[in-house]
Amino acid sequence: MTTFTTLRVSLLCAAIAAGAAAAQDAAPDWAESRWGADDEIGAANLMTPERVKQAAGLVTDGKVYSLGMVVGSDTPAFPPRSLSVTVFQPNQAENDGLGSNKFTYNDDIFMGWLGIGPQIDGLGHAGVDHMYYGGRTYDQFAQASGLTELGLDKLPGLVGRGVMLDMASHYGVDMVEEGAAYTAEDIQAAAEAQGVELREGDIVLFNSNWMNLLDGDSPDPGRFGAAEPGLGVSGAEYLAEVGVMAVGADTWGMEVVPAEVEGEAFRAHQILQPENGIYILENMDTRELAADGVHEFLFVLGQARLKGAVQMIINPIAIR
Repeated sequence: MTTFTTLRVSLLCAAIAAGAAAAQDAAPDWAESRWGADDEIGAANLMTPERVKQAAGLVTDGKVYSLGMVVGSDTPAFPPRSLSVTVFQPNQAENDGLGSNKFTYNDDIFMGWLGIGPQIDGLGHAGVDHMYYGGRTYDQFAQASGLTELGLDKLPGLVGRGVMLDMASHYGVDMVEEGAAYTAEDIQAAAEAQGVELREGDIVLFNSNWMNLLDGDSPDPGRFGAAEPGLGVSGAEYLAEVGVMAVGADTWGMEVVPAEVEGEAFRAHQILQPENGIYILENMDTRELAADGVHEFLFVLGQARLKGAVQMIINPIAIR
């Protein structure tokens, strides 16, 4: 190798090393997870046996609340998401069924997006300029065939103390209006008035009665999907400071839309997910909990563990 070539190679290696060092130096503080560089489940690390046992102790009446709204092809969703289901009887159209006992069965084919209707956003969902939880960049883990890291298959489920804050009651309205941001002060005041304390490891749900736009006396699905009340920036920062495990709401995007600051998009998602490893639950039907005045309960979620999935349609259960 000539001296000139050797020099070029040395300079190239030095440039690459300098670029990598600069990129590392430029990484934001939040890129370093409190649970270590290899962690893939974020705030789910707070799901300790002690907390699960304490949450189980909240069950007094044994009443079960289904938090997952019914989802169908007509469910408003963040564009361009959609779904359809096709039911058929495979290989049975021209016979009486299988075997001498004529066994017949129906199957169904699902075609659509997994982030529609009642859903959990995994930690591979929301990012900041293509950087995600733990400082991972898009090209490192987000393959078209599925996430190689942070997939919801890594999450064993979520079990813990659930807290429902009734924001409609807090504001003294039948339904919270779109554009209303739940600030840190709102959350603290609602929790105090409703007799609950937010704690590390909690699953916090907000009720606004926004789902009345889908099945109430005057349904307006267009309005439901166009905007929403929800978590504001200071509220997200406060919940992250508390150290909650998941945040959910009875709206399609969980956080306030339009944003508090013109030009921003889903800033609360960024605070919760990439910056703090907190899960997001959307389209949670909390109205029955609110009607019964239930603010503290056992929360149980066992999502489908589809390998590499970013999001998943879910039906969490609250038990009082």
